[in-house]
Amino acid sequence: MHSFSEQCLDMARSILGHNLESIQPDGTLRPVDGESSRADEPGHVALALGEFYRATGESTLDGHDIIDLAARTITAQIFTEPAAENGLAYAALGLLCFGPSKERNPVWERLVPETQERIDKALLHRSDYDNHWQAFNIGKAVARFSFGLSKKDETSRLIERFVDRVNSTSSNGFVDDATDGIGGNFNLYGVMSLVFIRSSLQLHANSGVRDRKLPTLRTYAEKYLKMMPDLVRSDGLGWAFGRAAGAYGQMHCISLILQGLRDGWIGDDQKAKYYDVLRRLFLFFYQTYLDQEHGFLDVRDAERTAYSSHTTRLANFDAARYLCQWSRLAKTVHMPTGQAKIDPPKTTGRFVIFDKSSRKEQGVFLYRDAGSGLHAQIPLIAAGGKTTADSLPFPHCPGIFDWPNNVYAPIMIPELTFGDKVTIPAFYGKNCVTGLGLRRSFFFRYDQPELITTEQEILKGLGSVKVQWNFSGPQISAEFAYQVKQQVSLDRFRFMLAIAAPHSVYHVGGSLALGAEGHRCSVTKDDFQAVWQETEVVTSDATYRTNYGKVHYLQTLERDHPLIMRPGNTYRLAVSFEPDVTEIE
Repeated sequence: MHSFSEQCLDMARSILGHNLESIQPDGTLRPVDGESSRADEPGHVALALGEFYRATGESTLDGHDIIDLAARTITAQIFTEPAAENGLAYAALGLLCFGPSKERNPVWERLVPETQERIDKALLHRSDYDNHWQAFNIGKAVARFSFGLSKKDETSRLIERFVDRVNSTSSNGFVDDATDGIGGNFNLYGVMSLVFIRSSLQLHANSGVRDRKLPTLRTYAEKYLKMMPDLVRSDGLGWAFGRAAGAYGQMHCISLILQGLRDGWIGDDQKAKYYDVLRRLFLFFYQTYLDQEHGFLDVRDAERTAYSSHTTRLANFDAARYLCQWSRLAKTVHMPTGQAKIDPPKTTGRFVIFDKSSRKEQGVFLYRDAGSGLHAQIPLIAAGGKTTADSLPFPHCPGIFDWPNNVYAPIMIPELTFGDKVTIPAFYGKNCVTGLGLRRSFFFRYDQPELITTEQEILKGLGSVKVQWNFSGPQISAEFAYQVKQQVSLDRFRFMLAIAAPHSVYHVGGSLALGAEGHRCSVTKDDFQAVWQETEVVTSDATYRTNYGKVHYLQTLERDHPLIMRPGNTYRLAVSFEPDVTEIE
């Protein structure tokens, strides 16, 4: 693992070397062309610099004074108006990385008295959140106590409050990134929250607090750790659904696994399997997002994009921070020597329950076909404040079943419009069931007793839908059965497919891609009498990009004139796919 450790540090040096010049004299960041800076960017930079200092002990890099740059970015973050609390938490932990007390911290000594007083006041400000932002309050509490700015340590109480809210919104202990809407916004920020809290505890001045709270964190981190072998694709693709996937879908998962290995949360009999998962995650991250010629992270270009609020600068400094953490963690992980024997992949289908209550059920169905390599993630989750295709319940399998990032489109699910209400079978389910069908096939089905709009508004008394997905080897089929409770006019019906290609430069050898035969989609039942429209070519449209490559074509099955739907009738759409799965050389 030491060679891995050195590789991570080399990458961190390269990424920082390409981005330190973007730090302005006032500590803010100069954005890359075509982007705007975020208010919390200086805090992210400060923590990246702090982690580099922790990992190397070096105070200069390529002629840049790391201590001075950290002082500038921390000052910029502290004086940001209005305060960006996430940036403040990152900045406070970044300051703590340079020394456990004010008397032995070279960055603190560089700060002018006005900035020192401002830090004191800013960290004493108390706020409260129901979503992943609560993790930042924990980071602030760690810094506040460790620096002696408060004699009362609130870290333990805030962690207990965090987990109490997890338990109140998830019957199975997953983090609901609660925002506006129906609730149950289970996404990658759950992994990020646990990684951030664990990293914060590592910097706590009182190791006893860390030791007391680790069992609590383990209870929730293990739930995500147990997902990883079924979640991660053979080519190393990690978390691929919901907001902020892409590069972060690799980085957060790598961090969680390394922390789990370091803390002993992964048993000795499982270490070989998780090391293999870790290796694949890292290789995908390295080859898909790193410009290996120049040595910086490339998350947004003409072919692909990233989560709309993640800037290129932010991603680069976050990557450098994580790489420094991985370098340190890798040195503490004792892996079995020699080449571990890994069992060959099996065809599996598994539904991970995020929440199950009388009101709604949510989770993610994970399917892997050992023969073709097809590996899909079907999330049944809320989308928070804004609905995009990233969170919709269809087989997310980049290279095979793609979707435009940051954009809403009814990919592989029917969209029914009644007047000004646009409904899709997404966000929640009832009676979620998964199991084995004939000939070792798998199925995943759920009901929606009430239809729900793209705005995540449940429409009482309009109608219902039953959804079933079937998986048999590389063959996938879906049936959507609608019933209405009163006669109503359906004004429009849509069902879409996106055809994309992996990035022409940044991709892993062996990654999945569509062959010349395409999806081989056939509509076996269509009571809506929709018609395939002329294929829309969007190759030159920058709106239609994924985290991994370019969307080139959109195929739409549409009915654009009214259909009178009557109670007592069942209106079905049944679609099957046998994609031509190939691998990139």
